[in-house]
Amino acid sequence: MVFKLVTVFVVPLATMVLAATPGPYHAPPTPYAPHHPGPVYPKHHQAPPHHPAPHAPQGYCDPKAPPKCAHHSDLPFCLEDPEYPEYEIANKISQDPIFEKKYSDVPDQSADDLVEHISEYQEDAFNYAYYMGASKGHSPFDLSHWAGPEGYLCPSQVDYAKIKRAVNVEGYWRIILQHAPKEYGYASYNYTQTTRLETCLTPDSACRLLAPCYNSKCTQKYVYHRMVSVDPCDLYRGFFIDTYKLPSACSCHVPH
Repeated sequence: MVFKLVTVFVVPLATMVLAATPGPYHAPPTPYAPHHPGPVYPKHHQAPPHHPAPHAPQGYCDPKAPPKCAHHSDLPFCLEDPEYPEYEIANKISQDPIFEKKYSDVPDQSADDLVEHISEYQEDAFNYAYYMGASKGHSPFDLSHWAGPEGYLCPSQVDYAKIKRAVNVEGYWRIILQHAPKEYGYASYNYTQTTRLETCLTPDSACRLLAPCYNSKCTQKYVYHRMVSVDPCDLYRGFFIDTYKLPSACSCHVPH
C-alpha cells in the first residue's frame, strides 16, 4: 500500500481579498517631443496690424467741368485740344450706320462767300495791329483814329475755326466732331465742321469814326450753331446733334 504526500498551502482570506482589489491607475508616460519656441521680437520690430484698403469709388465725370484745354481761357470753346480722342472719334464714324445723315459742312469758308463787298484778303488784314496802329498821334484814339482807315466800325477778330470742344446751351462741355486723319485708314475721309467766329476786340468801347458825343458802343453778337457732337462723359452714346452759342459779329450800337 503506497501513500503519497500532498502538501496543501492555506492562504488567509484577507490576503485573497487584497490581491483581488486593483491598485490605483497610473497613466502611461507622454512620449517626449522637443519644444522649439518661436522667436520673440522687440516691439519696434513687430509688423503693424494689417487693415485692408477701402474700396475706391468709381470716378465721377462732371459734364460741366471745363476740360484741360479751357483751364487758361475764359472762352466757351477750345480750338486746340491735346486730349482730343481721335481714335475713338474715328472708330465711332466707322460704326455709325447713319453718320452721313448727321454730318454736313462747308470746309472752305472765307469773306469771299460770307461777307458782301469785302474780300478774304481785306478781312484778313482787319486785325488788332491794323486797328490799333491806325492812329498817327501819340494816343491810339486821337483824331486820326476817329477818321480811321478802311475797316469795320467795331474792331473784331475773325476766325474760320474748327472747334474741338465747346459748351452747349445747357452748360455742358461736348466734344465736337473734327476728324482729319493723318494717314490712310478706315474712316479716312475728312469730317470737319467749320465755324465763322467774329469776336469784338474792344467790347463796350466807342465805335470808330463816331464822335464821343454819340455815346456809341461796340456790342458782341452771337448765333446758335448746331454741330455733330460727342458726350465726353458717355462715349458709348455716339454722335448726336447739339446746339452752341458762339460769337458771330461785333456791331456798333448808338443809344437814343
